[in-house]
Amino acid sequence: MPKIIDATRRETVAKLLAFYHFRPPIERLSLFEFQISGFKLKRSWLKALNFKPETFNLSLMARPFKDKNRRKDNRKNARSDVNRQKERNFKRELAPESSANSGSSASAPNRKSLEKLLEGIGTPEPQPLVPDNFQIEALKAVETQDVLVTAPTGSGKTWIAREEIRRLLADGKRAWYTTPLKALTNSKYTEFSAEFGAANVGILTGDRKENHDAPLIVGTTEIYRNQLFDSLRSGEQVNTDFVILDEAHYLADEDRGHVWEEAIILSPPRIRLLLLSATVGNAEEFARWIEEVRGTSVRVINRAGSRPVELRAAFLAPNAQLIPLFDESGKMNRAIEQFAQQENPFERRRRYR
Repeated sequence: MPKIIDATRRETVAKLLAFYHFRPPIERLSLFEFQISGFKLKRSWLKALNFKPETFNLSLMARPFKDKNRRKDNRKNARSDVNRQKERNFKRELAPESSANSGSSASAPNRKSLEKLLEGIGTPEPQPLVPDNFQIEALKAVETQDVLVTAPTGSGKTWIAREEIRRLLADGKRAWYTTPLKALTNSKYTEFSAEFGAANVGILTGDRKENHDAPLIVGTTEIYRNQLFDSLRSGEQVNTDFVILDEAHYLADEDRGHVWEEAIILSPPRIRLLLLSATVGNAEEFARWIEEVRGTSVRVINRAGSRPVELRAAFLAPNAQLIPLFDESGKMNRAIEQFAQQENPFERRRRYR
């Protein structure tokens, strides 16, 4: 601590420091901030110290401990704002240059590829639903036996489950719809609530428990498996007539696959199962295993072929230009390489920071 007062006043300084240490943290001051100047001490402090203010002049420059850190943070934030503005300006300058490069002789094929990429995108005209043959076959089979449906994403696997649920609810029966993900469970809960009425649909996950006595329960596979365990302990039956295992290929998952195994093995034969998946390669082998552990008959419905809803890939350049990932010949679009070759100083700085 700097020498701020002569020896004759050391006793008073000692009292001042002792009182200082009993102050709340927000009112404490750095010991290096005691300075001699005009009288600015609080009168309540002087009264507690029991000395006359005219004996000497001493000022406390009040400043909380974190002020210095706050100022550093403010300066850092200010520099960050400046850097962000510079980066925006850099990208704005880059955009015209990239646009000019794209206007070369190679732009014609790219334009055709872009037109093909965007062709047909939009909302189709409403048309009456005409079920595919595999949907009708699966819906008929699930009335009397377990069914494993393998079909590409977007083929309409959920339609099969929805129509069977509709029939069961009309007959006063109950159903379970399981998914591996909470987000998918919430999505299906919203979808089915709009379809069958909120009073007829409940949800059970690790985070949500709503309307658990509803005839249709949407939940994670773990929750359904836990209900099977509970029924074994209590000797009661699981209160459902039909179970849909969506994304059934999770049975092959190294960490969570045992949940699907247990759900299939522990489900009583009276409960019919509908397993839906887009990525089961050995469907017949899977079905034979289910028959072995459940003692039921399993029908495999395999809708082979490409996706009904086409997937298209594109690259969004830094200048907001959309470039097809593949050219007309099906190879990687070479127009993308120019953006990989261009040096961005801001990205380089982030990389080495």
